[in-house]
Amino acid sequence: MTPLVIVLAGPTAVGKTELALSLAETLRVPIISADSRQVYAGLEIGTAAPTPEQRSRVQHLLVGHKQPADYYSAYEFEQEAMSLLPQLFENHGGIALVVGGSMMYIDALCNGIDEIPTISPAVREAVWNDLQTNGLEHLQRRLAELDPDYHAQIDLRNAKRVVHAVEICLEAGRPYSQLRTGATRQRPFRVVRIGLDRPRPELFQRISDRVDQMLDGGLIDEARRLLPLRHLNSLNTVGYKELFQFFDGQIDLDEASRLIKRNTRRYAKRQLTWFKIRNNYTWFHADDIDGVKHFCETTLK
Repeated sequence: MTPLVIVLAGPTAVGKTELALSLAETLRVPIISADSRQVYAGLEIGTAAPTPEQRSRVQHLLVGHKQPADYYSAYEFEQEAMSLLPQLFENHGGIALVVGGSMMYIDALCNGIDEIPTISPAVREAVWNDLQTNGLEHLQRRLAELDPDYHAQIDLRNAKRVVHAVEICLEAGRPYSQLRTGATRQRPFRVVRIGLDRPRPELFQRISDRVDQMLDGGLIDEARRLLPLRHLNSLNTVGYKELFQFFDGQIDLDEASRLIKRNTRRYAKRQLTWFKIRNNYTWFHADDIDGVKHFCETTLK
């Protein structure tokens, strides 16, 4: 039988963790995390990484195995996840479970991704200094010179994407757009995609509650410890960015909390848009554990 990868995806705070734990225990498989920030050690509270108790219930792979200064991308995730799958299939009856909300990571595993050069520390530091010294508009103009095609495609207000594109152009020595083939690779396994969702008011209330719990549970201290690393890409993340503004005295804690909640809601909406335009997910309410399990059992028959 062709091996099967079950993807369990959905927006932040929807409730993937508990359902994934229950499903993994039923299937007797580990969880491969497809989360672009949970790969980093030291960001446990701000990324809602699995707790020690949850990790004792089910083995979690690709969680906390990188340092914040390490370069990591969807390509690195694809390579690591693909290297894990053969042994997982052999040990667990041809089944693997991937759980997360990082859209590009999931697409990279299911469809493949173009090979992008690893950004050297020197290039990363130079581009970051350029942004800090000259501002985003300057970097936008630089991208237009390096890669006018990609400049015309992306959201230029997204500083992270502009910075990343300039880094790749400089590292590769040619336009980023020339590296982006978009070709789908054949995989030696089947993929079943399960999406979890909730009505918007319910999801947004969960986001608000979770932010409050994070702030009460040590997020401020965690962010303060990470403050010297604020220039790293791994810390260009909702939750930390707003608290760094608070530490700088630009906003008070109430405003930081409000912005974290607002920006998390916006991220959740982008995640849902990404997943739903693909039309290859079967959707369930995030509390419908029995429905998800029955769907998986039917798929395995």
